[in-house]
Amino acid sequence: MTFLFSVIGFASSWKIVPNKEVCMVNETHFARPQIAVPVGGKTYYGCCENCKKTLSENQSARTAKDALTGKTVDKANAVIAANPAGNVLYFENKKNFEQFVKRR
Repeated sequence: MTFLFSVIGFASSWKIVPNKEVCMVNETHFARPQIAVPVGGKTYYGCCENCKKTLSENQSARTAKDALTGKTVDKANAVIAANPAGNVLYFENKKNFEQFVKRR
């Protein structure tokens, strides 16, 4: 839990970012679009060919835990927030993100 708090820092520094700017394998926000990886009618994003392969072949790489509720969410449908360092958190919806910010 200590690691989570050190990564989270101040909740007010987290902003919702476009999913296409996130490497969903390295969990990093970039200031440019990433490689689109279509899987099962959904689009995921990776920063390189290895990440593209991981997203294509590994179902667990396509899911994350909602940072507020702990519920498993599909990264293609998630609301993604990033801090200034480029760390990302996933949320089931915008309401969960807003509650997360209010609680921190």
